[in-house]
Amino acid sequence: MYWLTRTASVQFTKPIMVRVIRELTDRPTYYGWAWISCYQLDKRGEAIERRELFVMPEGMRRMNDPAPRRTSPQRDVRAAR
Repeated sequence: MYWLTRTASVQFTKPIMVRVIRELTDRPTYYGWAWISCYQLDKRGEAIERRELFVMPEGMRRMNDPAPRRTSPQRDVRAAR
């Protein structure tokens, strides 16, 4: 997961969180720039939109993956009797 801010591109006046699917190497670009295919994520790390973005990879900040969801321990109903 990556955090995209103005350092990745001026289009990100409001930072967004993305999960990169792949770099789109078949598109023309400039030195230091790349096209990426990605999912834009919400605060919980869930995908809300698929996007293709033009970014400077050096400006993309890598994030830690969100913590795995905690589940409550399963109780054995038979043992509770």
